[in-house]
Amino acid sequence: MSDATVLIVDDEKGIRETLSEIFEDENFKVLSTSTGEKALEILSRQTPDVMFLDIWLPGIDGIETLEEIVKIHPHLPVIMISGHGKIEQAVKATKAGAYDFLEKPLSLERVLLTAKRAIERKDLELQNELLKRDLTKKWRMIGDSKAIVELREKIFIAAKSNARVLIMGESGVGKELVSRNLHLLSDRSNKPFVEVNCAAIPQELIESELFGHEKGSFTGAFEKKKGKFELAHEGTLFLDEIGDMSLTTQTKVLRVIETQEFQKVGGSKNIKVDTKILAATNKDLRVEVKEGTFREDLFFRLNVIPFIVPPLRERREDIPLLIDHFMGLFAAEYGKPSVLIEPDAVRVLQSYDWPGNVRELKNTMERLFIMTMSDKITSKDISLTENDTTDYFSLSTLKEARDKFEKDFITKKLMEFRWNVSKTAEALQIERSNLHRKIKGYAIEIP
Repeated sequence: MSDATVLIVDDEKGIRETLSEIFEDENFKVLSTSTGEKALEILSRQTPDVMFLDIWLPGIDGIETLEEIVKIHPHLPVIMISGHGKIEQAVKATKAGAYDFLEKPLSLERVLLTAKRAIERKDLELQNELLKRDLTKKWRMIGDSKAIVELREKIFIAAKSNARVLIMGESGVGKELVSRNLHLLSDRSNKPFVEVNCAAIPQELIESELFGHEKGSFTGAFEKKKGKFELAHEGTLFLDEIGDMSLTTQTKVLRVIETQEFQKVGGSKNIKVDTKILAATNKDLRVEVKEGTFREDLFFRLNVIPFIVPPLRERREDIPLLIDHFMGLFAAEYGKPSVLIEPDAVRVLQSYDWPGNVRELKNTMERLFIMTMSDKITSKDISLTENDTTDYFSLSTLKEARDKFEKDFITKKLMEFRWNVSKTAEALQIERSNLHRKIKGYAIEIP
């Protein structure tokens, strides 16, 4: 707290001097004044870390001063002090935005403790706000095409309601991106976002995953566990690949939607839950309903607001923007300057159908970013096929494939560690001299 600044506002000189001495002894920088008007003047020039404000002041009183402070410095913790402490005053101050309320005579120990806790909470709030901004940036929907503009508009509207949303589209189009935006733009954005991939969890475990279980309820249940529904209480639950959920589990999910209650596996107590449910699938659920693999009543319950995310081939005009976005991400991730994409390379990328959609484009751009040794990418650097990975299977011998893989793997690891050979060797668990020999043998260029 040695760099922290405290502002003390009290019309009693003795109080100001006593508090100033306490905080100076704790290496705080101290500012003080006797009126609310002068306090607001100080705050127009600088922002302290914490503030002590007397309720009874000449001119504008402490509550009026607090109301003005909240408008200009919403994160500044203000601790109200009063020699005539009443519950009504404390309630009024708290409603106006005060962090805490202390009565005179002041306990000097409590003054210091309250100040330190207030600063810690302010720092935490600012960190959370920065994290939220980073998340919003991470999950930003890139594109100016009509399809994406309309999708963003629909997300903005749907996010304000608690209605269930069914997100449909091919694999790799960005269904999770849509779900994240629906959460971040909602009133639940400060609550948990819990994701379940229904296709990735074995059917015998999915009910435990969704609803939790009691200790000893089945073999391997060594302790009590909360399920995803309970973890998402007051937040958002995203059921990805809902089309792969078994009929038995579908029945139980439907019951939760209808009653807002469930029981843990092996439990008998009803647990109430309030969560916004988003679901996604790359299957045509209407066909699944006709074939008897998906419950019709669950489909209608989930399909309150349907979203269809367009495939990348239907919004090719967004590809240049996506390329720039991904290259910026990789430059930051690998600590390397962004690579210039020549217009002829962009045209090649725009002409491809991208069966794997945005996910495939991202993987392709990462590969080009890593494997292109020059400072620009041309159409000659691009080789796209339906299953485009580094094509080891086109090589003639096992040694050629092994050497090609080893070169690619070492290059990627070197970039991960910003071309630091010692750290890369440590990560690869080989001698530094051995790594140097491989770098030289494979002609890997280190910038």
